[in-house]
Amino acid sequence: MSIKCFEDVIAWQKAQDIAVIVYKEFKNNNDWDFRSQICRASVSISNNIAEGFDRATKPEFKRFLYIALASNSEVRSMLHLGLRLGYINEKTFKTLLSQSEEVAKIISGLIKSLIPKP
Repeated sequence: MSIKCFEDVIAWQKAQDIAVIVYKEFKNNNDWDFRSQICRASVSISNNIAEGFDRATKPEFKRFLYIALASNSEVRSMLHLGLRLGYINEKTFKTLLSQSEEVAKIISGLIKSLIPKP
């Protein structure tokens, strides 16, 4: 199967899953700054994958994948903070952390695939 649109990119699909869970988990959180930051970062992962894909050049796609990877790291950092602040329980933390680590691996693999071979 060839990838014809960004919706076919597995990393995009899995990043969307993370964003949905983040939004649901933190929708009633009264710490508006925290909630806004983690929600924006979670959406940024899939949005940067989509935007980079539609730039239609390997260098641009790679650049946006790095941005998506950084947003994914931001989400992981916020998850650690959310756990420490008692905003999420251990089970939710572990689930989201695992999903985030999986997305990071997929994005890293995509980046490596876009590096020109000598």
